This record gives sequence, structure tokens and C-alpha cells, in this order.
Amino acid sequence: MKEKITRATKDYLKAIYTLSVNGLPASTNDLAQRLNIAAASVTGMLKRLAKTAPPLVDYRKHRGVTLTHEGERAALEIIRHHRLLETYLHESLGFSWDEVHEEAERLEHVISEKFEARIDKILGHPTHDPHGDPIPDLSLVMPQEASTRLSTLRPPQEATIERVDAEDGSLLRYLQEKSLIPGSKLKIRAHSPFDDNLTLEINGKEMILGPAITRHIFIELI
Repeated sequence: MKEKITRATKDYLKAIYTLSVNGLPASTNDLAQRLNIAAASVTGMLKRLAKTAPPLVDYRKHRGVTLTHEGERAALEIIRHHRLLETYLHESLGFSWDEVHEEAERLEHVISEKFEARIDKILGHPTHDPHGDPIPDLSLVMPQEASTRLSTLRPPQEATIERVDAEDGSLLRYLQEKSLIPGSKLKIRAHSPFDDNLTLEINGKEMILGPAITRHIFIELI
């Protein structure tokens, strides 16, 4: 049968893309946690998506799931909607970066391609959203994204924050308060091998961050 790309299907495809972006299959448990759905329900949905015509996923029991070419294009389309909406909400409507995710989640499934094209043009064809995440282009090609985590740096390395992989509003507000936002430059002053805490300097101020924070921040080395 020809699979109708429903809202639920798009949510699955987007989650699989996010969890398997490094080329490794996404696990059923990780998907269940991300989507807040029972693992058994996730397994049932993956089996159905693997039998569509054409298949949207490649699912193998106990080995996880990856997207097919068709599934990846559908995922990139909804990711493009989401990140363009986040950028529009932030730059044109004045939403803070910790507010845009939930609003974009509500809108990403209902906007038309005409609306998408209009906000893309108004924004000047942006390549990254407010969190620094790359926006797939009109051909659904994903620009290369920063993949080096702040947690891997050691003194005396210096870097520029490229993107923040976080959806939690309280965490984003904390990062904003500490100037841990895309474009900020930082220096690593010390590393604690016992707990992986980093002491870093940003805007002339020192702070200590643990891995619960540093694993969400992606950088480009200077």
C-alpha cells in the first residue's frame, strides 16, 4: 500500500533521523523515550513503516532502525519546516530561543509549501536556526553540522560555539544566561578527570560545567 505521511509518521521519521544521524541505527528504546511512547507501540509502528510502498524505514529486530531514501527525504522536509519556523518565530516575531521549539512543533505539520517558501524568502534563506542547527535547503540537502562536543575539549583549547542540541526551555535559558550560545568564543582552562568537569572562560568570566551541560554544546575549534 502507499503510505500516507501522517503527523505520527512524520514524528517517527524525524526522531529516527535525529537518533541515527551518525549513521548508526536508532534503537526502539531510544525512540520510545524520545517520543514518550511505549516500546511495544514503537515496534508495531516500525514494522508498518517498513512494509509501506516504498518502505520508509529499514527495521531489523534487535538491530534498530534506519531511514530509507524516501524516509530520509520525508524526515528532512519536516525538519526544514521546523527549523525555518523556529527561525521565523525568533527573528520576526520576537520569541526567545527557549520558546520556539514547542511553537514550531505545533505548526510544522500544518504549514503549506507556499508558506514555507515565503518565510524562507523573508528570512533571506537562512542556513541555521536559533540554536545553530543546520536547515535543510530547498533540495532537502542537509548542510554539514558541527559534530565536536564541548565535553571532548581539554586545556588550553579554544573554540567557538556552533550549535546547542537542547529542547528543554530551562536548560536553554540557563545557557543564554551564561552566554553559552552560538557564536560565543571560549577557552578551556582546566579539566577534572574524576568527573569530567570543565573549567572554561567566556566573555572574561570563568565557570565550571559538567558533562550534563557540555554534551549538549557543539563547537568548532579555533
